[in-house]
Amino acid sequence: MTERRCIGCWQVKDRKDLIKITVDNTDGSLKINPNSLTFGRSVYLCYNEACIEKAFKKDKISKHLKAFVPNELKGQILNGLRNS
Repeated sequence: MTERRCIGCWQVKDRKDLIKITVDNTDGSLKINPNSLTFGRSVYLCYNEACIEKAFKKDKISKHLKAFVPNELKGQILNGLRNS
C-alpha cells in the first residue's frame, strides 16, 4: 500500500484513493491521473470537492508543481468528479 498526502486537506491516504496531477518531465504538459509510466513532479488531491476548491483557491497546485496551472484544470477535475 503506497500512501500519499492530499495537498488540500493534508491527510495521508492510499494513492489509489487520490487524484494525481503530474507535470510530464518530457514535454511539460499537465496530466490528470497518468499511468505509472509518466514521470515528473506530482501532487495528489482527494476525490472531494472541498479539497479541490481549497487547493486551487490558495494556488497550492502550481506552488507544489512549480509550474503554471490553468484554471480550466479545476473545471476538468470537478467535471470528472461529478461524472464518476
